[in-house]
Amino acid sequence: MKSNILFSAILLLALSTGAILSQTTTWVTLTSGTTQNLYSVYFTDANNGCVVGENGTIRRTTNGGTNWTNSNSGSSSDFYEVFFITPTTGYTSGTNGTIRKTTNGGVNWSGLTSGTNVTLYEIFFSNLNTGFVAGENGTIRKTTNGGTNWTALSPGTNNTLYEVDFTPAGIGIVVGISGTIRRTSNSGANWISCSSGINTQLFDVRFSNQSIITDIYAVGAGGKILKTLNSGVNWNSLVTGTTNDLYEIHFTYPTVGYAVGENGTIIFTSNGGVNWTQQTSGTNNRFHSVFFPEPYVGYAVGINGTIRKTVTGFVNIEPAGNIVPAEFELSQNYPNPFNPNTMINFSIPPSNGVRGMDTKLTIFDILGREITTLVNQQLNPGSYEVEWDGSNYPGGVYFYRLKAGEFTETRKMIMVK
Repeated sequence: MKSNILFSAILLLALSTGAILSQTTTWVTLTSGTTQNLYSVYFTDANNGCVVGENGTIRRTTNGGTNWTNSNSGSSSDFYEVFFITPTTGYTSGTNGTIRKTTNGGVNWSGLTSGTNVTLYEIFFSNLNTGFVAGENGTIRKTTNGGTNWTALSPGTNNTLYEVDFTPAGIGIVVGISGTIRRTSNSGANWISCSSGINTQLFDVRFSNQSIITDIYAVGAGGKILKTLNSGVNWNSLVTGTTNDLYEIHFTYPTVGYAVGENGTIIFTSNGGVNWTQQTSGTNNRFHSVFFPEPYVGYAVGINGTIRKTVTGFVNIEPAGNIVPAEFELSQNYPNPFNPNTMINFSIPPSNGVRGMDTKLTIFDILGREITTLVNQQLNPGSYEVEWDGSNYPGGVYFYRLKAGEFTETRKMIMVK
């Protein structure tokens, strides 16, 4: 239930200049060190993150989930949401009106007075001072001083509310039971009812990009995903291919998103929800939360301490020039040695009138083990450039291999840390 979507100028430029997005679907198991149900995950970058859950559980990692340590939350409440507004300042909310705050990246937490005893399912901050919580009995409360004081807002419903999301401009959407959707355009001062067209639970709502205030998605029971193209005024139901309850949705690009839910469900779209593809999560455990701190690094958490991670996600394939190459080529990466990012260029020539060629670009460690696939799709003839971020891997010798049709070539590269 997060909406801090990371966009760099390079990624936005790539999307506007014809770059190709390549997606792979490997999710690996991380050992959380707890069997408590986990309800929310948030990372401030690819390495530093927190998960929260039942019985006051807060666990923290500083190395991309390889190791997790317990943080003393100072509470036995069930925590349903964690949100960071800066790398050091974060909040969590849960049962009995509990709100806890950290100012040192999750190492220590202190209590805030919410002014209510109801369960708070969501906490979200639009800037350092302004934040919102939402929960049972139509509760929405707002702070304008970083959580020191909270005042009640009137959304016009007594229905339980599970999620609230805001843009910096003060446009907000809240969703809940019985298909409840309420909308504000003035930072919560006034709310209007929106017709969802359904009467089942909606568990999460998300602006696909907080700079694009028209496109919003909501997920809920029975595999339901709703989308609006006019800032929440009208909503349409999307075909998701699943009837499993969906609890959270997260976008890495305006049209690229992931939703998670019952029975280990992870579904993915690359075209703004027109089509959804089931991914293999490797578990039947229910997922409650998904978060991507980078477009190619994502985490999903759920019951029994379940944590899954992908380090392949979506990567940016940038066409390099308009000249059609005469032969296959895999260039030496640059820079080389590198730390931790490097660029890989390759070329694909025309082949007997075939418009697209099956292309795979894979990274191997020094022992020959495949650690990630950067490209795995059909590509038209042309020259391409792909960036690999090795932040989650140790320094050393690596190999990258291009396979396109019958062509195969492998080169060596060195990461220095």
